[in-house]
Amino acid sequence: MHRVAVLALEGVIPFELGIPARIFGSAEGANGKPLYEVVTCTLDGRPVRTAAGFSVTVEHDSSILATAATVVIPPSASLGSIRDQGVLPEPLAAALALIGPRTRVASLCTAAYVLAAGGLLDGRRATTHWQEIEHFHQTFPRVDVDQDVLFIDSGDILTSAGAAAGVDLCLHLVRLDHGSAVANQVARSCVVPPWRDGGQAQYVDQPVPEATTASTSETRAWALDRLDQALSLAELAGHARMSVRTFTRRFRSEVGLTPGEWLTLQRVQLARQLLESSDLPIDHVAQQAGFNTGNSLRQHLRAAIGVSPAAYRRTFRAQDPSA
Repeated sequence: MHRVAVLALEGVIPFELGIPARIFGSAEGANGKPLYEVVTCTLDGRPVRTAAGFSVTVEHDSSILATAATVVIPPSASLGSIRDQGVLPEPLAAALALIGPRTRVASLCTAAYVLAAGGLLDGRRATTHWQEIEHFHQTFPRVDVDQDVLFIDSGDILTSAGAAAGVDLCLHLVRLDHGSAVANQVARSCVVPPWRDGGQAQYVDQPVPEATTASTSETRAWALDRLDQALSLAELAGHARMSVRTFTRRFRSEVGLTPGEWLTLQRVQLARQLLESSDLPIDHVAQQAGFNTGNSLRQHLRAAIGVSPAAYRRTFRAQDPSA
């Protein structure tokens, strides 16, 4: 069974600490058996104090990291020299050295400081909480830090933005391992959105409109039911009963993307789901997702994730445990 080891550091933030166990622990195969074993450890196996004023007791010390297929490090409010000088304390450096060369390592939120201080992010693209981006860049100039994404997948190293973005990253890993059907079931079980793409904006100025302000949310829901149709900006604005200018401004403030960018993202996501879960020909997938032609789908999918529709389908069919 795929073992996920979660390393809880002193001052760990409880919300993010609980994400891996909740997401990976909810993943089940067609036979109802768990697909992951989630274990939590501290550096020495002793309890650690959380940022919320209580302690957590674990059953393992950091030696368990050597047996993990995936290691997840939640953020801590007590990063100390790691954040201030970019230096790992010796016990933590020794713990990270136990991680095998083929093990995936994921940081949640400001735990990216830990990976960066350990040299794991040098020359890589990474992200962390948007409020820490400038300081992170100054501390670790060799890291290509991106503030405009929810998470970044670099293959064996993954980083996520703040708080709930850790849920998106863990669901992304479940999708990679077992396909969208399993990941969607986990999302339903946890009552969270099944798919927020990693490239989605991390921070928007007005995520929740004021009570007196009209929202674009109903129009977004309306558009999601019509992705196979050509939807113009004027049609979207008309549905929202706004001028094109007002709708565009309000849409961007709520979503962090222009209406066109958001539509393309939703269509790519729908196409990915259809490629994973159906045997539809590529041209039919393209039509249902609103790209009209297979060539258009190929261009957009390659721009989004760097592969062709056929290669994407082969990859996820190979990973589907029910196939």
